[in-house]
Amino acid sequence: MVIFKRAADIRAYLLSTRQKGVAIGFIPTMGALHQGHVSLLEESRKKGDFTVASIFVNPTQFNDKSDFDNYPSSLDHDKTLLLDAGCDVLFIPSVEEVYPPGNDTPVYDFGYIDTILEGAHRPGHFKGVGQVVARLLEIVMPDKLYIGQKDYQQCMVIKNLAKQIPSLSELQIEVCLTMREPDGLAMSSRNRLLTEPQRAVANLLYQCLVSIQAKAGAQDFSVVQKECMDILKEKGFEPDYVALADANDLALLDNYDMNRRIVALIAAKIGDVRLIDNMMVN
Repeated sequence: MVIFKRAADIRAYLLSTRQKGVAIGFIPTMGALHQGHVSLLEESRKKGDFTVASIFVNPTQFNDKSDFDNYPSSLDHDKTLLLDAGCDVLFIPSVEEVYPPGNDTPVYDFGYIDTILEGAHRPGHFKGVGQVVARLLEIVMPDKLYIGQKDYQQCMVIKNLAKQIPSLSELQIEVCLTMREPDGLAMSSRNRLLTEPQRAVANLLYQCLVSIQAKAGAQDFSVVQKECMDILKEKGFEPDYVALADANDLALLDNYDMNRRIVALIAAKIGDVRLIDNMMVN
């Protein structure tokens, strides 16, 4: 595994790879890696890609400074994990490499998607995501981008971003299934911030999603939604939302509509840790 810290160096290296006709698969991360990230690398390698990963904790997507300051970091562990997973290139840029001083960073407009759910609870978050993903894609210029379904709304934002940038018109965006712990908890870098008592109840988000899926068409969503909110509060969570949406455009739904593809989405905070998850309903 070759490690680069400068944009110019990784660009030059990947140019020679690209000239050999090898497809480049890219997995952008913020570090604190887990098996969910590894599954993205495995998918890239399975498809025969030359696999590139990045580790960069992007300051522009944090609307809460304490969240940025407390974001978990484990660089040595991450390097070992990536090496063992067969990563070909790792990019670890500084903030100055991603956002060069004096260069204006475009701000992208994601419309409706940026006004609901995560967009409503984390103002500015998706604008930051758009900035960093656009910049990293500009540097790496991959053929394929691998992202996890756990951040469902973010996946939609990135697809929207690719449509706004002409140079990304040929980019293949591969959305991979959420990896889960044995009790159903979606794998996340934030999970390591949970205390033991918090971790013991963290899979309640998954259980709520399973309940929403199981009761589709048999019970009004408002009833299931209230049940989920109540049980989360009872176990010490502060729920932000339990929602149902059209899986294609994220239009929020008041009730089940089995004539559409539907996704259930959930977000809740326990202590200082905020967790999100989602599940396809049909």
